[in-house]
Amino acid sequence: MLFLIGMVIVFGSVLFGFVMSHGQLLALWQPFEVLIIVGAALGSFLLSNPWSVVKRCARQLPSVIFGAHHHKTRQMELLSLIYDILGKSRREGLMAIEAEVDNPQASAIFARYASVQKNPELANFVADYFRIIVVGNLSAYELEGLMDQEIDTRLNELEQPGVALGKVADALPGFGIVAAVLGIVITMGAIGGDVAEIGAHVAAALVGTFSGVLLSYGLVGPVSANLKHLAEDEIKLYDAAKAAIIASLHGIAPQLAVEFGRKALYSHSRPTFNELESRLRGR
Repeated sequence: MLFLIGMVIVFGSVLFGFVMSHGQLLALWQPFEVLIIVGAALGSFLLSNPWSVVKRCARQLPSVIFGAHHHKTRQMELLSLIYDILGKSRREGLMAIEAEVDNPQASAIFARYASVQKNPELANFVADYFRIIVVGNLSAYELEGLMDQEIDTRLNELEQPGVALGKVADALPGFGIVAAVLGIVITMGAIGGDVAEIGAHVAAALVGTFSGVLLSYGLVGPVSANLKHLAEDEIKLYDAAKAAIIASLHGIAPQLAVEFGRKALYSHSRPTFNELESRLRGR
């Protein structure tokens, strides 16, 4: 919703201001200029990024347009999952959770939390470190260092779509200039013709520069920034999982360990203490 409101404000204010200044909207309709700019931008995007980044951009755009939903649900389910695993390991011993973490997609515990299981990277992150705890002999500090390394790598991976679109946004004004130069070339070819025709060609060329700058700063740049926010929100789930697991390795009880995880989440979206406690008691 915020995306759509922002689009209306950006383009509406620009176009309304142009019309109120006695401009003609049809003068801005230059489809071939837009084809040059958008086509060149799309081509450069494909040239500069691997297919994996292109696919992740396509998958994340709906979240930018329609908004990412159920932040709190995912957070609650993640912390509840960790609580269940810690509780089972305390009641039945560490070996009791081995079957659950060996294959999280087939695990009965993981199956209770659909939003986590539908995120294979996050589910595998949780499962991998419980698997290391079961079969390994790492201290809490060694495990925390390993987790930090993986979280840094995952953050870099999550930020790649936003960075890629940011580079396209930086290039769009340049492509606008390319379209404008081509328009001037056409104008020079008509230099001996009617003055009105020459003016129309010059206007079309200037629209190319205008379109490149507007698309850069009014659309693609903000979408790039939004993708970076989505990456930061996602990585906070990993931080929460790390905090809860490390707290449990220091001997803290499961119910308090997940509180460490809750505190790692952003305050604007994390569940309250009472919400999490009610969820865990309900489980």
